[in-house]
Amino acid sequence: MLYNEYSVYLKKKYGEKVYKLPVNIPCTCPNRDGTVGYGGCTFCAEVGTGFEMLDNSLSVREQLQRNMDYISGKYNARKFIAYFQNYTNTYMELERFKKYIHEALMDNIVEISVSTRPDCVSDEYLKFLYSVQQEHNINISVELGLQTVNYHTLLKINRGHTLAEFIDAAIRIKKFGFEICTHVILNLPWDDMTDVVETAKILSALNIDQVKIHSLYIMENTEMGRMYKEGEIKVTSMDEYVERVIVFLENLNSSIVVQRLVGRAPKEGSLFVNWGMSWWKIKDAILDKMESEGRYQGKFCNL
Repeated sequence: MLYNEYSVYLKKKYGEKVYKLPVNIPCTCPNRDGTVGYGGCTFCAEVGTGFEMLDNSLSVREQLQRNMDYISGKYNARKFIAYFQNYTNTYMELERFKKYIHEALMDNIVEISVSTRPDCVSDEYLKFLYSVQQEHNINISVELGLQTVNYHTLLKINRGHTLAEFIDAAIRIKKFGFEICTHVILNLPWDDMTDVVETAKILSALNIDQVKIHSLYIMENTEMGRMYKEGEIKVTSMDEYVERVIVFLENLNSSIVVQRLVGRAPKEGSLFVNWGMSWWKIKDAILDKMESEGRYQGKFCNL
């Protein structure tokens, strides 16, 4: 096994193929509204990560039902994960958050996944999610945006939190027994291979359950877009990205499930996305190189 693949993990866990359904609710982030900063992360466009989502004017239940109907008809799917994806989903009043989560408790939803920031994880919300898990016999997972363990880079991309908040959030979430998926970008302009290795080691040391690897994309009307157009930053080559992913995997505990090896982004409004290539071609390049060179997840991990 070259790496611990998410689709295989889900099939073992739930007995059949499971599909993740994005949910888009009206929310923002504390580094957008002035609480810790303005403008959001320098790579994040106004639509956040929700370019493939239904409009948030639709209720949670309507969004899930529409996506379920479509995927069920196309793939004969029967089990789904409700994925609260866009922006910071715990950055709102608790009662509003409870309402949205309760709406996701539908037939065929076997898991609720909540995406948030490390500095927006509180015991109050975690206790509520734990009560939902216990009362409704449904799995709960939390997705945490980190991007890099290099706190200098975190400052440059205007994350509004440091590595310490991520470590605190991971420890907090683990006390409730929820699985954690961490998002990382392995080719941020200010990071090098040392940062890639350190990111893998810290996630392994914290017993993170899953990781989602993104390739950097650059959008119009963002601060990073401005920097890219004015020549202040450069993107690594595709070959360098492929090598970074492999080195990351080699230093990552083999028990950690990998949701994704490369990200996707809309072509519309983009300045740079995946070197103009299809995401699956980059994935194939990663796997081909791992296989031909005898490299695999956890090869150098002793954590």
